[in-house]
Amino acid sequence: MFPARPDFEDVTLEKVLSNLADRALAAAKTALAIRFAGADFAYATGSIMRGEGTAWSDIDLVVVFPSLERAWRESFVQEGFPVEAFVNDPETLAYYLGRDAESGCPIMVNMVATGTILGVDVEKAGAIQAEAAKLLAAGPTPLAGPSYESLLYLVTDLADDLRGERPRGEVAAIAAQLYQKLADLTLLGRGAWTGRGKWAPRLLGRLDADLAEAFETAFRLAAQGEGAQLLALADRELALHGGRFFDGYRQEAPLEARRVGSQDGVQPTPG
Repeated sequence: MFPARPDFEDVTLEKVLSNLADRALAAAKTALAIRFAGADFAYATGSIMRGEGTAWSDIDLVVVFPSLERAWRESFVQEGFPVEAFVNDPETLAYYLGRDAESGCPIMVNMVATGTILGVDVEKAGAIQAEAAKLLAAGPTPLAGPSYESLLYLVTDLADDLRGERPRGEVAAIAAQLYQKLADLTLLGRGAWTGRGKWAPRLLGRLDADLAEAFETAFRLAAQGEGAQLLALADRELALHGGRFFDGYRQEAPLEARRVGSQDGVQPTPG
């Protein structure tokens, strides 16, 4: 996707990335005009738009119509750029922005707050963007209630799986499950937003470089089958929240979690 380097020496990587970002923005404008005709506005964002992209980076495009029956997400290629489109109207967008604030993982909030506004209704887009920026600056809802207890329990349960001798492959598998949960507890427990995938180590690095290095080392060793440092790291984080959380934990199933036998008396198969 990156353009070929011309035969002169003053072309820097910064210039190449800037040119790539300009091309990506032009592709986003074309997609909005052709693929989403009738939309009021959109927010174009992603690492490629910030001049930090790679040949595999995509364009994130939050599209807002006046009214829709339902929101949807779709992926396509526009002028050589992969595009992830999140299509909403103001009400569905408000729902996802609110859900982000409650979850502590501001995926949609970040896209709207940092995106480049495209389309005709710039004033309305700017007002929504300002609200998203306020949400982002305010930080996540403090950890509390059932979701907090569930997170503590899951970290405790996975950390306990690391105690004692285990085959190296099992240690690596446990570490893979534990990474996101422990990152969530570490970030949210300090009042910072959490993130999914590549965003978790990025946010840890912004929060505390030493802590991020400890995370990287512990999980790298665990991936190789050595879980002692990861267990110690998990225990230190749990200690900040009162220690292991197991005794007394209770999670209730929803009332609708049942299956009634059919009218002919045939019972459903268990499992």
